[in-house]
Amino acid sequence: MKAATASIEMKGALTLSHRQYLALAIPLVISGISTPILGAVDTAVVGRIPDPASIGGVAIGAVIFNTMYWLLGFLRVSTSGFTAQAEGANNQKEMQLSFLRPMILAVLFGLLFIMIQQPILQIALSLIGGTEAVSTFAATYFSIRIWGAPFILLSYVMIGWLMGLGKVRLALVTQILMNVLNIILDIVFVLGLGMGVAGVAYATLISEISAVLFGAWIIFRTNRVKISHMKLQMLIETEPLIKMLKVNRDLFLRTICLLTMTVIFTAKGASMGEVTLAANAILLQIHYIMAYLFGGFANASSIVVGRAIGGRNLSLYQRAFSLSAQWGFIAAIVLFLFILLFGDNIVGLFTTIMAVKEEAIELLIWMMVFPIVGFWGLQLDGIFSGATEARSIRDSMILALIVFLLAIWLFVPNYQNHGVWFSFVVFSFARSFFLSLFVPRLTRTKFNNKQ
Repeated sequence: MKAATASIEMKGALTLSHRQYLALAIPLVISGISTPILGAVDTAVVGRIPDPASIGGVAIGAVIFNTMYWLLGFLRVSTSGFTAQAEGANNQKEMQLSFLRPMILAVLFGLLFIMIQQPILQIALSLIGGTEAVSTFAATYFSIRIWGAPFILLSYVMIGWLMGLGKVRLALVTQILMNVLNIILDIVFVLGLGMGVAGVAYATLISEISAVLFGAWIIFRTNRVKISHMKLQMLIETEPLIKMLKVNRDLFLRTICLLTMTVIFTAKGASMGEVTLAANAILLQIHYIMAYLFGGFANASSIVVGRAIGGRNLSLYQRAFSLSAQWGFIAAIVLFLFILLFGDNIVGLFTTIMAVKEEAIELLIWMMVFPIVGFWGLQLDGIFSGATEARSIRDSMILALIVFLLAIWLFVPNYQNHGVWFSFVVFSFARSFFLSLFVPRLTRTKFNNKQ
């Protein structure tokens, strides 16, 4: 366990080596990529149930939870940023409070989801649609998994806090534990005990609760969070509480913009027929894997920037930009070449339907372009999150969404699905471009006393 509990030491460092940066990034990349792999295993397991409606039910239920939790992803992002800054400033009290404040928010949101579960389910099913059998399976899945809402949101806070402290291996172990346990229980409950859709839901619920218990054991075992020494007035101090709420608000609005883009993108593809919808869905899955990979480097940059700002270390802050650009660009080139050389084979892993496969392969050019134009925006997203400067993330995302809507309006009528994907790539480029414009202001704001 010693290797697993090691943290990355950067205090007082005037620079950061490529090796130290990769020691932060690689576990985060592995952790991120495990998420889409988990989804693939869930689909494969439930796909062995004879009734096809059960597959649709689990898929719809998963979409509901993914949307709910995606909207509250700010709990992990902001916790990581505030914790890294407190660590950089060597402020023990604020390190503890940066865990406890969002923990309360996570519990409140989780309990709220449980209380209003029926309205959430009914609204979601009416929007998504589906046959009566599919809706019944989706309701079964949802009614079980919803009880894990407080736990999954608490896990966001725990993982964000561990990441902010630079304990990326512990964050990785916690997330991998949840994913591996979920896979094992999926197989036992569904294939072994024949529990069907309910088995998939119970597997996820148990793994979510187990991950939180494991994370809590790690955190309190390190004795870094001494709740007994905390007083209520510390948790509700006005200035830091308002700052946390503002950051979380802006990150929430940023996610709303991203979700809006994704919904419009999917709807445009769906209007062009089932083959196009299926081809787009395959390419989106490839895109998600690439985005999770970039997310590992972005999270590493977030930790470094947070500590640099907390410790007033301008050289470390500048080094974070340099390393983010270098490794983000290297990853983009590698992904470009990988899709160029093996794109046809990758598509073949997702489908054997020739019409879908042919259309997806025709669109692979956009998967080659995406990492080149999009990597810097994803890296900057991590940098600004570490600086807890969420207003710039929000504003750049709003501007990128406007550009996306204009591109959809201009190019889809003439270029159909290629126009949809061109708009997606334009959105990714606009996200990178607009957020880069806020970098000088970020530096002035955070280091206005530095020469």
